[in-house]
Amino acid sequence: MQKLRNSLTNKQTSSPMFNNAEYIGLEEGSSSPKLDSYMECTGGGEALITAEMGTMFPLNGGYVVWVSSALGPYWGFQIGWMKWLSGVIDNALYPVLFLDYLKSTIPALGGGLPRVIAILVLTALLTYMNYRGLTIVGWVAMLLGVFSLLPFVFMGFIAIPKLEPSRWFVVDMDSVDWNLYLNTLFWNLNYWDSVSTLAGEMENPSRTLPKALFYAFILVVSGYIFPLLVGTGAIPLDRDLWSDGYFSEIAKMIGGVWLRSWVQGASALSNMGMFVAEMSSDSFQLQGMAERGMLPAFFGKRSQYGTPLTGILFSASGVILLSWLSFQEIVAAENFLYCFGMLMEFIAFVKLRMKYPAASRPFKIPVGTAGAMLMCLPPTLLIFVVLAFASLKVMVISISAVIIGLVLEPCVMYTEKKRWLRFCVNSHLLDIHVTDHQ
Repeated sequence: MQKLRNSLTNKQTSSPMFNNAEYIGLEEGSSSPKLDSYMECTGGGEALITAEMGTMFPLNGGYVVWVSSALGPYWGFQIGWMKWLSGVIDNALYPVLFLDYLKSTIPALGGGLPRVIAILVLTALLTYMNYRGLTIVGWVAMLLGVFSLLPFVFMGFIAIPKLEPSRWFVVDMDSVDWNLYLNTLFWNLNYWDSVSTLAGEMENPSRTLPKALFYAFILVVSGYIFPLLVGTGAIPLDRDLWSDGYFSEIAKMIGGVWLRSWVQGASALSNMGMFVAEMSSDSFQLQGMAERGMLPAFFGKRSQYGTPLTGILFSASGVILLSWLSFQEIVAAENFLYCFGMLMEFIAFVKLRMKYPAASRPFKIPVGTAGAMLMCLPPTLLIFVVLAFASLKVMVISISAVIIGLVLEPCVMYTEKKRWLRFCVNSHLLDIHVTDHQ
């Protein structure tokens, strides 16, 4: 499954552009092209909102800062808690997927103690990479991105003589597992706001951030459409074969064993790139929250490489604890939490448009207040559909996590009141009240 997140800076770089397209075919049966386009448009709307809000608040913490400015620090803490937990759950998936690719070659990695040790070692190595700095993370992510995309580009060109366009229009709506399909597609097309938590590390974010999001969106759409057109048009359709990992078999049928090996290697390594990018976003989010006095000051402490050490360790611990969940449970649980966070972002976006119309917005979506509301409507409807499809188990786990966040914030503030832990607020934080009158 492909998942792209893009964060390009001149000073430090965290730019994952991956194509884990092995997992695109997870849904059973064929889906609706119109629904795919609808999902891509809602993802584009989220990317536009991220571009506007990220340039309005070029600070670490991203969406936490947006919601705090619009709805108050209590709700800023809530979105921080839900998005961080969602990101950690998301990151727990990547070591598991990486090992799933290797277990056909090394069967011992399929389960038991060897698999547990492999997950711990892989998590430790990737965590250390995050500790060493965003520059290393960015270069590794870009190299892995190129390596991951190339086999699908090559496969597309050699498949041209075998394409039968009529296969692209074969649809069987009755055989679609809508719960798995919607959660998988939503998972692929979200997390555009992850880059905002690193905005404070960027050089000239007012120019860099919108351009990076634009190029990333083009790559995302192309990265889905191109491999799917190849996979469905170049070989006879057999829906029973379309499961996770099937793209490697398509590569074998089109180009041979060597191309299958390349696709498998690219798909496996892309998980490493997504892991380091997600951990960077999650850890800098905690650092941004500490700068606003929402978390104890030790979350804001940086290592000698400029990285938030405590945030990295907390995120790594969460990944290890959650790595026992299955793919479907991980995707559904993180989507459920992510949906709540997105609803708060949409509310903050519209409210800031109404409350601070004159505030500096280096990038502004060319719509008024009514247009901003209408823009948030399609993704909001999609969010409620995803929530409605959640299983009882996922609902219970996710709602319990939300309740923990509602209680956790007063507890954290109580430790500050009793001076059990040290809190501090960065004096250089942006004051929206000042920018609104400039």
